[in-house]
Amino acid sequence: MGTDPLWWDPATPRSYAAQQDPLLAHVSGVPTSADVVIVGAGFTGLWTAHYLLSAAPSLDVVVLEAEHVGFGASGRNGGWVSALWPVGPETLARRSGRTATLAMLAALRDTVDEVGRAADSLGIDCGFRKGGALVLARTAAQARRARAEVMLSQEWGTGTRWLGAAETREHLAATQLHGATFNPHCARVHPRRLVDGLARGVTRQGARIHQGVRVARIEPGRVTTTQGQVVEARHVLRGTEAWTAALPTERRTVAPVYSLVVATEPLSAPMWDAIGLRDGEVFSEHRHVITYGQRTVDGRLVFGGRGAPYHFGSRITPAQDHDDRVFTGLRHALRDLLPQLGDVGFTHAWGGPLGIARDWHPSVGYDAGTGLGWAGGYVGDGVAATNLAGRTLTDLVLGRRTPLTELPWVGHRSPRWEPEPLRWLGINAGLLLANAADREESITRRPAVLGRALSALTGH
Repeated sequence: MGTDPLWWDPATPRSYAAQQDPLLAHVSGVPTSADVVIVGAGFTGLWTAHYLLSAAPSLDVVVLEAEHVGFGASGRNGGWVSALWPVGPETLARRSGRTATLAMLAALRDTVDEVGRAADSLGIDCGFRKGGALVLARTAAQARRARAEVMLSQEWGTGTRWLGAAETREHLAATQLHGATFNPHCARVHPRRLVDGLARGVTRQGARIHQGVRVARIEPGRVTTTQGQVVEARHVLRGTEAWTAALPTERRTVAPVYSLVVATEPLSAPMWDAIGLRDGEVFSEHRHVITYGQRTVDGRLVFGGRGAPYHFGSRITPAQDHDDRVFTGLRHALRDLLPQLGDVGFTHAWGGPLGIARDWHPSVGYDAGTGLGWAGGYVGDGVAATNLAGRTLTDLVLGRRTPLTELPWVGHRSPRWEPEPLRWLGINAGLLLANAADREESITRRPAVLGRALSALTGH
């Protein structure tokens, strides 16, 4: 079984970066200065470079990446380009008001389409297909939560509607269906094709991407690498997501929490006829433990979820990308959901960390006085949000006041995570509670009492 993400597999086809594409390989020698230095060559950094250079082609933009383009969550995720947001509209409205919340939700919906438009304009074949998101209710308790979500959607205009069991089965022939929620504002992509194509695009626009350059410190007007190299710039933008916790001044800004994924071998046409997902829908379930799946461009099922432990001190190592217990659970859950799979084999299993702010609130910001900017804390919903962040950072850096710079996530400052060992205890307790709440509901068929304890612990 492959240990690298399916998206990196030569058979998917081989990624541009893996081929050491000449457009990305020719850059050598870290410069001493630039107009803009972006730390991180994932979606946040690359979308920002793209929109900056589209608006101001004369800018000298340098992107520094510790590993390679798409090494982090941008090249490992489940491929959902969604208008989902980890903070509910009622929470946003309490903080920022109804008008600002409605603007935020509208911007997220538009961003899904903007990713498709931008990919098309850059000539990126990433399998973008806007088939919507189907979230299954497979117990009475899940159906109750799902219907409450539909009522909330009606209040906020997010487009989520309820499907009965028969209509749900027309989309996905899963077992134990009570129904599902469906939201049209979601697309499927091959994420590595998108991130690599974006890297090629910004390189053509004039950006210089330096791979294998690890940044040790970010300060006003400069970044310093682990090799002691200093790059001075008027604007320094951080797009490091989970790896933000490795920076000395940002250790408690986000918590790196792992999400793991498995992929099947390509399925036959008759099997797809039996399963569904004909329109490229992505799918999940109204569980407390988050899961996500999609039908890939080469006819596989990709299925992922949370559940891997948080590691003490926000530690991130390659060994933590793999957890056989979680992989086994994911394969079992997918076969339980879709017994049509029979003895179909699984070919890939991988994982990686995502960044979670203490209040689960993504943010983007820029300080004109220091020239420092940032975006992140996407809680796994970043494939679309990074595009919105790139456009917003462009307006902020260029000093433009636009509807994007007025959105409520701009300038948001989340509380810092607790110091260890409280952080380790709290996050892992939350993961245990989420699993226990799902088990409770499978037995009682009622909304879990433990779900309330989970909300109290996470503040979410």
